[in-house]
Amino acid sequence: MGESQEERILIEKKFYERLANLNSEFLEVFFQLSRICLFSKKHKKALKFDKKIAELMKLDAISYYNLACDYLLIGDIEKSFKYLKIAIILGFKNKKYILKDPDLENLRKSEKFKILLKMLK
Repeated sequence: MGESQEERILIEKKFYERLANLNSEFLEVFFQLSRICLFSKKHKKALKFDKKIAELMKLDAISYYNLACDYLLIGDIEKSFKYLKIAIILGFKNKKYILKDPDLENLRKSEKFKILLKMLK
């Protein structure tokens, strides 16, 4: 009998958690754990893994962009703005993506968002 999607995800999650316990700097493990948590709509847990990724990749713009999305998904608009600004400062310049990313929908309604967009020019 085949496993359900939820069972496969749980098995995958346990596998990556064991790897994370063996090596706390194994980036790919944290990418996968974040992906699994986002898929499962466990946004606070995804944030925890994305924070670890940003800690390990201190100057990576995409890591900070992901933190901006995570914070917005848990309802912290101010931290979302903070990390989106950091992502832009570090080099995230994909304006088209920022304008259509569904994770950032609530930010686009704000005046602060318009200010951040001006940083992309």
